[in-house]
Amino acid sequence: MSHQWFQAIWQSMAVLIIALGIGLSVNILRDQRLPLVPDLSTGVQINPPSGGDNLIIALEDAEALYFDQQAVFLDARSREQYRRGHIEGAKSLPWEDFDRRFPEAMSGIPRDAIIITYCDGESCNLSRELASALMAKGYGQVRVLVDGWKLWQQFNLPTGQ
Repeated sequence: MSHQWFQAIWQSMAVLIIALGIGLSVNILRDQRLPLVPDLSTGVQINPPSGGDNLIIALEDAEALYFDQQAVFLDARSREQYRRGHIEGAKSLPWEDFDRRFPEAMSGIPRDAIIITYCDGESCNLSRELASALMAKGYGQVRVLVDGWKLWQQFNLPTGQ
């Protein structure tokens, strides 16, 4: 009887491992991968964080900076998506075209300006990639508005086309 239990447990573990492998493989092949660990952090830090890890800004803080005209908003999505709609006043700096569009998009923006990057979808990493690239170029006050475009629309904040 114990041999049957051992065999059942072993087979269950094998099925679980195979299912996990298939699931991870499918996720790797997706265009917009699902995060394996969600980022549940919220809040804003206007000054650069000591470790450089906490780049997330809450919608309420981004909204306040927007209406006080204290931040530059950068849309990390494609030019097509930007043309279909964006945060009013935001500049387009698609991550896919960063090297080519950087000089034009960042012209006149001082390195100490507060910059908020955004894209669309909780698992969209374009805004994080853009924020990292900007920080590497010397912009020290860069933040990421996670799921920015969707949230901005959801709360009926100003949009442009």
